[in-house]
Amino acid sequence: MLSEKQEEMLEAVWTSGESKNFSVDFIKKNCVVDFNDSDLQELESRGLIVRSADKVLFSRDGKLAAEGVIRRHRLAKVLITSILKLKANEMEEIACKVEHSLLPEVEEAICTLLGHPEVCPDGKSIPQGRCCQKGATRIGKIVLSLFELAPGESGKITYIKPGSQSNLNQLLSVGLHPGVIVTVLRKLPAFCIRLENTELALDEDIAKNVFVWRLSDMFIDQPKK
Repeated sequence: MLSEKQEEMLEAVWTSGESKNFSVDFIKKNCVVDFNDSDLQELESRGLIVRSADKVLFSRDGKLAAEGVIRRHRLAKVLITSILKLKANEMEEIACKVEHSLLPEVEEAICTLLGHPEVCPDGKSIPQGRCCQKGATRIGKIVLSLFELAPGESGKITYIKPGSQSNLNQLLSVGLHPGVIVTVLRKLPAFCIRLENTELALDEDIAKNVFVWRLSDMFIDQPKK
């Protein structure tokens, strides 16, 4: 078992690696807890990291352990923003707490519930779990791709897979972004949606990368009369 401090250290090594900077100083800047050389020695003695000069790299076991921490943290971010509806400035702090207490079966249930997201709200990749690789759908999905909605159904966009940057920019330019409510008009001969008073045809692959919370599964504030 790893302590919370050790998990935070592994997470910092992972995020630093995403920036291609493996120096101890950079890892310390990315870590939410303070640590010293003896803490690094402990991780090294457990076979989780390898140190070379001023660099810190993962061993195979260390990478697997860090991957689990990162996965839980980023799944928590998706859960917090898309379902719990908490503010963005609360996301990071709460996600840090959640990541240390998620049991494997709870983690898989959350991932399946969210439709196996590949990115968190800030655009960072979420490592796959066993449930993603098996395509588990045992838990009814609340968050699903826009393409899965039937004609006449509406959904509130929760997140968009980046795909290509040009596709992402195109979606944002026409007003498709998290928080917007869209309605599927038809799927054949072309996939068409309505947002506000605009009708829009979308490529099927793009529609599959837009994830929504189906309105029939959520409570919507009714306008005041």
